[in-house]
Amino acid sequence: MDIFERLKQNPGPLGQFADYGEGYYVFPQLKGEIGPVMEFQGKKVVTWSINNYLGLANHPEVRKADADAAAQYGMAYPMGARAMSGQTDYHAQLEQELADFVQKESSYLMNFGYQGMVSTIDALVGKNDVIVYDAECHACIVDGVRLHFGKRFIYQHNNIESFEKTIIRARKLADKQGGGVLVITEGVFGMTGKQGILKEIAAYKEEYKFRLLVDDAHGFGTLGKTGAGAGEEQGCQDEIDIYFSTFAKSMAGFGAFIAGDKDIIRILKYNLRSQIFAKSLTMPMVIGGLKRLELLRNSPELKDKLWSNVEKIQNGLKERGFDIGGSDTCVTPIVLNGSPIEATVLAKEMREEYGIFVSVVVYPVIPKGMIIFRIIPTAAHEDEHIEYTLNSFAEIKDKLADGYYKRKAEELNIDFVQY
Repeated sequence: MDIFERLKQNPGPLGQFADYGEGYYVFPQLKGEIGPVMEFQGKKVVTWSINNYLGLANHPEVRKADADAAAQYGMAYPMGARAMSGQTDYHAQLEQELADFVQKESSYLMNFGYQGMVSTIDALVGKNDVIVYDAECHACIVDGVRLHFGKRFIYQHNNIESFEKTIIRARKLADKQGGGVLVITEGVFGMTGKQGILKEIAAYKEEYKFRLLVDDAHGFGTLGKTGAGAGEEQGCQDEIDIYFSTFAKSMAGFGAFIAGDKDIIRILKYNLRSQIFAKSLTMPMVIGGLKRLELLRNSPELKDKLWSNVEKIQNGLKERGFDIGGSDTCVTPIVLNGSPIEATVLAKEMREEYGIFVSVVVYPVIPKGMIIFRIIPTAAHEDEHIEYTLNSFAEIKDKLADGYYKRKAEELNIDFVQY
């Protein structure tokens, strides 16, 4: 079969929703300044789907730093990859300040989180090494693992018994092959809001001699006494060999970094293909990143406000009988059972009737038969936004119990393939 014909016949788990949902459920447009209230299809909506945890996206000092850097340097400087012609003192300064913030010796900047993680995994392991990773790791980790020519094992999500069995297998195989073991997990799992079991995993390091890579995209800036992330929160930051985070969450920007021992970071920066063969991070984001990091260090009231809002929305949902899973972080999932079409019916009513924009998550991002409405509280939300949202969810609860959304879904008579 012709490649294009095959693609048309089988557009994939998400592609099948294109005709029904594009522009509304998939690739929706939120307009206006990033904040707790934005515009969706001409209407004001309370927005709970932006990872602007600390409210820095429109912080006046951040906006000024970005604008001043753009005025001075433009969006092109520095031209070329870091290794060729893209190095500046500001890049080096941001790297050292990031390393200090997450309590590591050294760090290295990356253009984007997704490609950075893929390339980090690729650079760390050889064909004789074995990878062990959590079953619910983010797609960037899964894609990085796919590049590995050697063996990889999955352990059950946040299950230390499963991890122990898996690490024993991995260590035996690595010893037989003359390789090492790389364990990969997340500081915070972005769909469920659960922290990774970092401390429990780290307890096995001495016996099984593995290295630990942690993706802490949602933990950086939100967890720990200083905001250094899930490792600091759990008291095991020193046990994380390679710490990874993106700027797309607490830093309200783009880019990413890895941090660890100085000699290892130096080796990695000479072997990260996604950085060696890509343009250097631009000056507005680098100088803007320094300002964002300064605010993370010196404005603890931002994190305090975030957590005050988290507690209010999470406690309010539980009091109203909603299941938010086992979240122990800012990520607030509302867990429901149902089909993708039921989820779209409910999401549409929330947007059209109540003016609330929440992200709806279905398979293949989460298991079949499950729906998650993921709420992301931020420091920018106010009590009025929280109360209105809680009252709105309380009103739909009876409809959920009565099967109203299931009946409405059946009336639409839309058949989606279960890939």
